[in-house]
Amino acid sequence: MAQRCEWCGQDPLYVAYHDEEWGVPERDSRALYEKLVVDGFQAGLSWITILRKRPAFRAAFAGFDPNHLAQWGEADVARCLADPGIVRHRGKIEATITNARAWQKIEAQGGFDRFLWDRVGGAPIQNRFSHRAEVPTETDLSRRISRDLKAAGFKFCGPTIVYAFMEAVGMVNDHMVTCPAHDRVAVL
Repeated sequence: MAQRCEWCGQDPLYVAYHDEEWGVPERDSRALYEKLVVDGFQAGLSWITILRKRPAFRAAFAGFDPNHLAQWGEADVARCLADPGIVRHRGKIEATITNARAWQKIEAQGGFDRFLWDRVGGAPIQNRFSHRAEVPTETDLSRRISRDLKAAGFKFCGPTIVYAFMEAVGMVNDHMVTCPAHDRVAVL
């Protein structure tokens, strides 16, 4: 019997995220930037906390437009630190700006989407896990991508964050084989 991945539980917001977004291959450079930044904010917190705050994050960070965010300065950091709707962590807020500048460089050199997707040969890695315990928190590939991102100037992109990001944007298909979404995203 098909059963949704158990990690999303019964919360309607979490279920919708699982069913409609998580694991669906994302190839838009701006959207990839947003997801990497938001995954960095999630470090140390539960994903549902971040998911609930996502509208506030998008409002606070100008829709995650990296070209706009790259121009930000200390006044913008201070404004975000005063925003109770987001995670108010100076390092993560400053990393959002730093990462926007790094994104611009990569985007100009062929695209952030290509930078990432070339590392998986342009197609998602199709895992076939039956139990959540089988899913790694990081892999050799996530460590390599993390190093590449850091070398390009990104922050808050360690191998565990990068692996969660890879799952979320469909670079790896980590839906359980018993989940109806596994086969659905495998063909995208």
